[in-house]
Amino acid sequence: MKKLLTGAIMAIAISQAFAAPDPNFHIYLAFGQSNMEGQGDIGQQDKTVDERFQILWAADNGSCSGKTMGKWSTAVPPLAHCQGAKLGPTDYFGRTMVEKTDPQIKVGVIVVAVAGCSIKLFDKNNYTSYISSVQTTQNWMMGRINTYGGNPYGRLIEMAKKAQEDGVIKGIIFHQGETDAGDGNWPSAVKKVYDNIIKDLGLENDIPFLAGEVLRSGVSAGANNNIAKLPQQSKNFYVVSSEGFNQALGDGQNVHFTSQEYRDFGKRYAEKMIEVLGDKLKPIAESSSSAAESSSSVVASSSSEAKSSSSHSHHGVSSSSEVDTGFAQVNHLAGGALTVNKAGNVQLSLAKATQLTVKVYSSLGKEVLDLSGNYAGTNTLVLAGRIPAGRYVVSAQGEGFKATKAVMVK
Repeated sequence: MKKLLTGAIMAIAISQAFAAPDPNFHIYLAFGQSNMEGQGDIGQQDKTVDERFQILWAADNGSCSGKTMGKWSTAVPPLAHCQGAKLGPTDYFGRTMVEKTDPQIKVGVIVVAVAGCSIKLFDKNNYTSYISSVQTTQNWMMGRINTYGGNPYGRLIEMAKKAQEDGVIKGIIFHQGETDAGDGNWPSAVKKVYDNIIKDLGLENDIPFLAGEVLRSGVSAGANNNIAKLPQQSKNFYVVSSEGFNQALGDGQNVHFTSQEYRDFGKRYAEKMIEVLGDKLKPIAESSSSAAESSSSVVASSSSEAKSSSSHSHHGVSSSSEVDTGFAQVNHLAGGALTVNKAGNVQLSLAKATQLTVKVYSSLGKEVLDLSGNYAGTNTLVLAGRIPAGRYVVSAQGEGFKATKAVMVK
């Protein structure tokens, strides 16, 4: 019963520490080069979008009306940025996901794409050296890079973390490789970027990654040899075929698809994502908030039992008081403070030396780290590097001290 009670109280603490994301708001990340930007003309038919399909705008220029970086809006193209981006595969990927999933499901996308770029631009550790190599020979690319704050990968992660506050990341779509068609190391470089995304966002290791083929008749057709090798890198990697797309946009090199081909390609991405995710696309009937209410009922029903079974004090707090004012009270404490500093670390300050039970829980209430011990004065609890990036709750309790605090670990 004590274990059940503690878990129920912790569920309420987490619910109160931060609002849970909507499990029926499915988020997809999209990144790559010019074909992911979209090069197709936007027709009248493309301007009407179901409000269930949303975009979290990742670019920081304000030339697109109604598109503000870090804000959700209906996914009217262009979706990447306002420096020449047009209709791309993400447009009809999202529309098809909305069309072919339950009406309770909303779909959100984040698009970060830079025309002409190598996969090296998305290497979080070496992107600066790549930028240095292209800023003189391909100066036109810098405008697109700068619209993502000079670090497209960093902006993708920044916006994805923001999106995780509202929904759940379900998958990644990708179109890049034309620039790296002759690089045999490209498949492993793509895998490295994928691994970093999973780690930096604290995602499970089953997130599907869908890569689209390039035009089979274009100057970059050789990139399809690399793309075909991606499934060898991970069981989560899948290839989306470009078979039948051969009209080309008329750019002289047969690199970009036509508007209709982008529409059809987006549908192919969506159909593959639906196939891969299967039952994971079904709506979740019980939201996190109702789960918290259920946990609250458990606490309420358990409270009287706790009172009758034990009325003695524990660390100066009676059992009934622990149910009523324990972990469910965020930062309810005496003789100290539990805060998060500017660096994102948790600071624990105490007026006197105290033996504390200090634990870190995931947003689902699972214990991930035990930092219990004797604390005095000001203590910094460094979590980065010890647990995956993500959202957590730190709880601390001891004699005359009870607190919980939400924290984002980067």
